[in-house]
Amino acid sequence: MSLIRLAYASEATFDAQPVEKGVEPHVARILLTSRNNNAKAKLVGGLYYGNDRFFQYLEGEEEEVRKTFDRIKRDNRHRNILTLIEEPIEARTFSNWSMKYVPLSADVRKFLERHGLDKFNPQAFSADQCEEMIELIRDSNHDQKLVNHDESVTAPAGKPSGFSPALKFGLIAAALCLVGALIYAGSLL
Repeated sequence: MSLIRLAYASEATFDAQPVEKGVEPHVARILLTSRNNNAKAKLVGGLYYGNDRFFQYLEGEEEEVRKTFDRIKRDNRHRNILTLIEEPIEARTFSNWSMKYVPLSADVRKFLERHGLDKFNPQAFSADQCEEMIELIRDSNHDQKLVNHDESVTAPAGKPSGFSPALKFGLIAAALCLVGALIYAGSLL
């Protein structure tokens, strides 16, 4: 099996809604689905959304990357999809991310300023700008509730994490509280 990497740009077909919990709601749904699907397919990568445009980077087994990209091309939330990079790689570089999300950040603003860009338009990126954007996503440490930013936790080789440790802890804590409430309610009977 061979590994490949693929980066694409697209325009969003939806009207952006007010940001909830640091993420546009349509993008949040895309992230949740992507993280689940990508973990199952053992794909890794990152996503940036800004100015109604997406920049997404994927790494994984060639067949899985192509299946995922075909699904994205059929997704009615994307239009004007442009493949920016598609080539073989020897090893993964996003080893513990099923889908990392980078919000608008100082890093992205600096990237745009450095290249004299007044808005985010990845369809117009040069090859060097694509590589720089991939590095920016890979190196980002911004805290988002839908994204695992606990860089000290790594997934087993070949298995990207589907849920952040904080989310797992929160789910366990909620379950324990529920069990405790049920036991208390049962003792009142």
